[in-house]
Amino acid sequence: MTTPPGIADIHAAAARLSGLIVETPLIESPELNSRFGGRILFKPETLQRTGSFKFRGAYNKLSSLSAEERGRGVVAFSSGNHAQGVAASAAMFGVRAVIAMPSDAPAMKIGNVRKMGAEVVAFDRVREDRVAVVRPYVEKGMVLVPPYDDPAIIAGQGTIGLELLRQAKALGVSLDAVIVPCGGGGLSSGISIAVKDGSPPTAVWAAEPEFFDDTSRSLAKGTRVANEPGHTSICDSLLVAEPGALTFEINRKTLAGGIAVSEEATKQAMRDAMAHLKLVVEPGGCVGLAALSSGRIDLAGKCVAVVLSGGNVDFDAYAKIMAAAA
Repeated sequence: MTTPPGIADIHAAAARLSGLIVETPLIESPELNSRFGGRILFKPETLQRTGSFKFRGAYNKLSSLSAEERGRGVVAFSSGNHAQGVAASAAMFGVRAVIAMPSDAPAMKIGNVRKMGAEVVAFDRVREDRVAVVRPYVEKGMVLVPPYDDPAIIAGQGTIGLELLRQAKALGVSLDAVIVPCGGGGLSSGISIAVKDGSPPTAVWAAEPEFFDDTSRSLAKGTRVANEPGHTSICDSLLVAEPGALTFEINRKTLAGGIAVSEEATKQAMRDAMAHLKLVVEPGGCVGLAALSSGRIDLAGKCVAVVLSGGNVDFDAYAKIMAAAA
């Protein structure tokens, strides 16, 4: 198996990203603090370059390639946020990028990838294997930039953990827990490496959509298990078949557990983010906020950080969710 990244790799990624990323702030809401009975600090990666955390890992991966490798171009598969991160990074390096995207991905994400100059290859996420879709490009010599199961990708996402600890210290607080949205596990594994290195007592939790809680169930079983087919979710950015091999190897050692949240809880979290934080957060980016209502984490008197991982949501879908507010 590929060697997992360590804290030194995350610090190296932070150095590469310095001056290129937005160091997203920690924000809070008196209303939400009162509702949950603790101090909740939100890390809005919605404000990050390309609208999600994915730019961090994608740029770190491309920067770790040789000039010859970059010259061959890069290829990736993604429902949208990783696609945008790769497209933006490729444009900065002036290299060709081909991105395989599900045909049902949000139109905003597909449009943004094309605006950044990448080529989009559409595929059916149910009937087609995304790895098979990109294989011809890899066979022609293009470099695959995986969405999560890669040391450089994980290290790039882990820079959020470094920022969290530094910002919490500046506020004079210690984090009792960190809640991270989880699909393939790149974000949770990267952040957990950094957080457990700098603050071992802090518990790191993965938040997932119901029926796509493969990491939660894998952690409980001690081995990777896949999601049952036949389910759908509004959390398009978190829909994977099973945890990554490398990410799960990290997460099983570092995470306190996983929390599955319902569609309705996610929609309510999106409305809460708009109403109380004044942030547009996509469904997959808001599952951490939704997890606060699960009862799984003791929030009374505690200080908890929640990562809001992305804000790329189609206008129509967002408007319908907001309009359904009670």
